[in-house]
Amino acid sequence: MNPRFLLPYPPEQIGGLPAGLDLLVWDDEGEPPPQRELDGVEFFCLPYMRHPAALALLPRLPALRTVQTLTAGTDDVLPHLPPGVRVCNARGLHDASTAELAMTLILASLRGIPGFVRRQAEEFWDQTFQPALADRTVLVIGYGSIGAALEARLAPFECDVLRVARTARESAHGPVHGIAELPGLLPAADVVVLLTPLTPETRHLVDADFLARLKQDALLVNVARGPVVDTAALLAELESGRLRAALDVTDPEPLPAGHPLWRAPNTLITPHVGGPSSAFLPRALRLLRSQLLRAHAGEPLANVVR
Repeated sequence: MNPRFLLPYPPEQIGGLPAGLDLLVWDDEGEPPPQRELDGVEFFCLPYMRHPAALALLPRLPALRTVQTLTAGTDDVLPHLPPGVRVCNARGLHDASTAELAMTLILASLRGIPGFVRRQAEEFWDQTFQPALADRTVLVIGYGSIGAALEARLAPFECDVLRVARTARESAHGPVHGIAELPGLLPAADVVVLLTPLTPETRHLVDADFLARLKQDALLVNVARGPVVDTAALLAELESGRLRAALDVTDPEPLPAGHPLWRAPNTLITPHVGGPSSAFLPRALRLLRSQLLRAHAGEPLANVVR
């Protein structure tokens, strides 16, 4: 018997699917399919901008065997799943978009673009000296596929890259240091980019001790998850003027009105937009098509994280 798939996109949009697949479509807008149809769902692809309605649907899927996310991180999904349900993430899907945003945050922060935008609104010509990315050292923490995509974009900017992952290894671009080596690498970094998943080990990885090891005026870029950074410790460094930050993710998130991060000196904040860009949909459809073809053929799925 063919598995039943619950998808956020219609099959004609995904394209290249064999006839006969048992498909339901729901993008978490409007009412979900009736319960008699949900009872047979074995494979559920969560909508990308998933709302509480999508997670609330999980207990209504008694036959569920696989959840496919369209995000690289799964920390916000796993607590809602019963044991035995396989989880596949979207490794590779966001490489281009997230690496592009990380580059944007680095360059905008170093070259003082937020300040120039404010001066433009004031019609004030403010010519100042700003640091360049050239000749700097960029430390990438959580070096995986997005880290490699970021390094490819950093290559023309005449900077050095240090790579850190959970365990030491060799990559196509050079050695990757293990996380145990991180304290000794921090003092060399002019820019630190966080790309780690949120796990018990990485929660508050960036704490007061981590930040104290960074040099004066170092830039911290977080495009990972907000709780990887201890917000209180970061605020202390920002308000003292010692460090800079560019944050696409925060803790708490969404960042509430009145939170001191909004007005912290030398801080650029974007509202978790590393993934949502025009690069998302074609890559999401390719990933989903590949997974559906694998499942239909009885082949192992890619990107299994649990």
